[in-house]
Amino acid sequence: MEPLLPRHSQILELAHARGHVQVEELAAHFHVTPQTIRKDLNELCARQLLHRVHGGAVVRSGVVNFAYEARRKIAGEEKRRIGAAAAALIRDDCSLFINIGTTTEQVAHALAGRSGLLVISNNINVANLLYNKEGIEMVLTGGMVRKSDGGLVGDIATEIIGRFKVDYAVIGTSAIDADGTLLDFDYREVRAAQAIIANARHRILVADRMKFERTAPVRICHIAQMQTFVTDAPPPDEVAAICAENGVEVVVAQAGGEARDT
Repeated sequence: MEPLLPRHSQILELAHARGHVQVEELAAHFHVTPQTIRKDLNELCARQLLHRVHGGAVVRSGVVNFAYEARRKIAGEEKRRIGAAAAALIRDDCSLFINIGTTTEQVAHALAGRSGLLVISNNINVANLLYNKEGIEMVLTGGMVRKSDGGLVGDIATEIIGRFKVDYAVIGTSAIDADGTLLDFDYREVRAAQAIIANARHRILVADRMKFERTAPVRICHIAQMQTFVTDAPPPDEVAAICAENGVEVVVAQAGGEARDT
């Protein structure tokens, strides 16, 4: 295999530091055209060093998740739209779970001005957003604090989740397989997510289109167990068919704040 070009090596270094790279940012950084960067990324992906996604590329890994700050930046605007669309489905004066994730965190952002909510979460970032908001009661599950992202995991978190029966659950996932399986990286987080799913009347999956381009090793559940799937683009045909067959409503959060059913 031929050695990497100097720019390719630098792109890889940036990708491993951040978890992802974006075409426009790289073009500005290296003072080249976006077309040149796209060619660079395609070559790196052809060598299986990166994985191409919409607008850029991510580090190839099906075993370890990206750093939390890097995940916040990946598809940031899309996650904001998904969060707003999911929050619009949740009525005032109700109870809900919000689990760990950067997309579920955006749902919490969008709920900050609401009233009469009881929010239970194993996500410290969600608690920091909502604990001092008027009209919102915030419950943290307890459990071991995962240093990578402030997630609360382990038996304590799972046991406390099981004490509640709530109106809604807002669920994130690290990957969605073509057969509709929802996947994650940490089996401890998955156990908490499964407890959340088992103890909610209406389950809302929030995930951007990039989740269809990734994989992860631990099974959470099947998308058929959701009632609503909020995303930023129509899902692949196989997943769309699974949703239709199982009565899962697909809500696409579009630019401009609109949302439409598919």
